Amino acid sequence: MTTPRPAPDPWTQLRARLSSGPGGYVFLSLYAALCTGLLLLNTRTSLLTDILFILFMLLALVVYRSQVALGFKLGLGGVLFGLVLPYFGVLNPYYIDVATQAGIYAVLALGLNVVVGFAGLLDLGYVAFYAVGAYLWSIFSTPQIANLFAGAAPIASGWFYAFILLGLAIGAGFGVLLGLPVLRLRGDYLAIVTLGFGEVIRVLAVNLDKPINLTNGAQGIKDIGRPPLPLADFVRGTLGWTLDDNQLYQLFFYLLVLVILLLTVTAVSRLKHSRVGRAWEAIREDETAAIAQGIPLVRMKLMAFAVGASFAGMMGVVFAAKQLFINPPTFDLLRSISILSMVILGGLGSIPGVILGAVLVTLLDLQILPRIATVLRDAQKAGLPIPAAFDPTQYQRLLFGLLLIVMMIFRPEGILPEQRRREALHANEDTGTPEA
Repeated sequence: MTTPRPAPDPWTQLRARLSSGPGGYVFLSLYAALCTGLLLLNTRTSLLTDILFILFMLLALVVYRSQVALGFKLGLGGVLFGLVLPYFGVLNPYYIDVATQAGIYAVLALGLNVVVGFAGLLDLGYVAFYAVGAYLWSIFSTPQIANLFAGAAPIASGWFYAFILLGLAIGAGFGVLLGLPVLRLRGDYLAIVTLGFGEVIRVLAVNLDKPINLTNGAQGIKDIGRPPLPLADFVRGTLGWTLDDNQLYQLFFYLLVLVILLLTVTAVSRLKHSRVGRAWEAIREDETAAIAQGIPLVRMKLMAFAVGASFAGMMGVVFAAKQLFINPPTFDLLRSISILSMVILGGLGSIPGVILGAVLVTLLDLQILPRIATVLRDAQKAGLPIPAAFDPTQYQRLLFGLLLIVMMIFRPEGILPEQRRREALHANEDTGTPEA
């Protein structure tokens, strides 16, 4: 006798109606219109604007999870993140910069997810590849190049686009260099070696100011070259926006990072569902069984390191051109740990989960935690019983750590985990099925 299935609870029914069919289209349209209207009406940097901006960014997840036509999703996403957010960034440049940083870290997290999430290779020195790309463009676009080639002048700004591809290739090469010595290592030993590799690159950046001054040592490199602005005349003339070069560059780097992110998602998704991706998954689950099935272990591991490092090298070039200044502390171990936390928080092996983790961690670092510290400081000045010795600014990292601990306790698989990982972590839990 077949046991009837229990009726879904009201919340499940409501969520199903709001994510598919006519209800899904109406809900997404109203949500997008409401967020857009409120955001454009609150352009000053404040707690309310922070909340609205976070809701606007999370709209991308809502659109992704909804069960509506793909064309509607792409059209709505294009309007929101291709038109509305850049226009809002003109009104308040702070938020477009936060969105750009979130995009950069999303690409970095996707690259690390190839190594850690797909192939199961724990890499704690990932930021080293990011540093290689950043120093590559910084050296060739500044007078530092004369120390390498006597009499050479900084290259033209138009070479920036070629250096994005060059950073991708050199990042892949350094990924292979890291992969060769660690082919026989796994687990904690692999983590220690990759951590050492990251520290080697950082120490080299500190000390390569002699005998030939390549990196300018601990002082870093400043006045890094920027690419030309291709649509400056169109924006100022046709659209009539009276923007200075700094505002135009903010819009330029936001759109550039958005395009790179879309291309990265496409590439990583194709890799995941290809023969290479299935080979990485087999290596992650059981190396011995993978070898028995004829999977070339050495080649697949090197490919994972190369692919992951290539995205970091590419974004290093973009980061250096955007920031105009880099120094060794920018690429310390904490940065690698932060990128790894994005991958784990979002969900190992999950592409949308990793992007969500990158956005959430970036918002926490740049927006949410500093705003909480400001609110606590204002409350302290207003006379609330907060000890005078308590400085909210000094406890931002403590709050971040506590959030990670709580997350790992109650949802160890991540916010949007891969289906296989979720099943593996909950395989031994009580399903509620009565015993025979």
